[in-house]
Amino acid sequence: MKAGNFDFNDLNNIDLKNIGNAPLPIRVMVLVLLSALLLGGGYWFFIKDQIERLHQVEAREPPLRQQFETKQRRAANLDAHKEQLEEMRRNFGTLLRQLPNQTEIPNLLVDVSQTALSAGLEIELFRPGNEVRRGFYAENPIRLRMKGNYEQVAHFTSGVAALPRIVTLHDINLRPDQGSHRLTIEATAKTYRYLEGSDG
Repeated sequence: MKAGNFDFNDLNNIDLKNIGNAPLPIRVMVLVLLSALLLGGGYWFFIKDQIERLHQVEAREPPLRQQFETKQRRAANLDAHKEQLEEMRRNFGTLLRQLPNQTEIPNLLVDVSQTALSAGLEIELFRPGNEVRRGFYAENPIRLRMKGNYEQVAHFTSGVAALPRIVTLHDINLRPDQGSHRLTIEATAKTYRYLEGSDG
C-alpha cells in the first residue's frame, strides 16, 4: 500500500541509526511519536503530581477561607467586644455594690420587716436562716409568713424590689385565710452578701 512516494512496508526497513536519511514522512512520524512519548512521560512523572497537589490545595481553600473570614469578622468587632466587656465590668461592680456586707445584714433584715409592716401586712413569722455560701457570694434566707389582702401583698413585693440592696422572694405560697377575706402569704426572702477575697 503506497501513499504518494511512501510505501508503508518501508517501515520495516527503517534504520534507527540513520533516521536522518529516511524519507520525510517517516522522519515526521518518528518526531510525532517521540514528541508524544516525551509529553506523556513528562505528564506522568511531573505534571500529574503537580495536578494532584493543586487539587489538594484547592480542597483546603474553602475551610481556610471560612477561617479567615471568621477571624476577620472577630477582628473587626474587637473594639465593640472590648466596650461590651467594659460595660459588663461596670454592671458587675454596680451589682456588687448592691450586695450588703456583713455589718449591713441586720439593717437589711429590719428593712424587709419594715416594708411588710408599711404595706399593712400582719407578720406571723420572720425567721432568719443560716447563711449559705455560693461561690463569691452568700445567701441569707428569711422565712416569712404574713397575712393581708392582695393590694398589701403587691405593695410589699414592690417595696422589696425597690430596696437599695438586692432582696429576692422565693417559694411564694398564697392561700385564702380561713374565716376572713385576707390571704396568708408564705415565702422565703433572700438577701445576698459578697464574700471578700473570693476567687469569684
